[in-house]
Amino acid sequence: MNFPENLKFAKSHEWLRLEDTTGYIGVSDFAQSELGDVVFVDISVNVGDVVEAGSVFGTIEAVKTVSDLYMPVTGEIAEINQKIIDTPETVNSDPYGDGWMIRIVTEDKGANLMDSAAYAGMVGQGH
Repeated sequence: MNFPENLKFAKSHEWLRLEDTTGYIGVSDFAQSELGDVVFVDISVNVGDVVEAGSVFGTIEAVKTVSDLYMPVTGEIAEINQKIIDTPETVNSDPYGDGWMIRIVTEDKGANLMDSAAYAGMVGQGH
């Protein structure tokens, strides 16, 4: 399992990578491994929408289940990653790289989120 130290994690298994006021959001390596083969990603928000922390921004569908995707922080949707719409298996192969889901503009620094060590501990993969 991979838990990059430059990311923050939500209890609902989304990650946030902040670059000043730009944030990238995706699902954790742990979450994609639990889901299994991702076959469909639906992003239900649009560029320009402001979405509150804790709100659903889409769904991720694997062979056996469908799960909601939750915003880890409040932000304005700046971009939806077309790659995961066209090739959803990218979430499995590169969850922290090309498998990001949305890019946001935010002032929220994710103070309510876990660091990688805390998240790893929560999912029973403590370092």
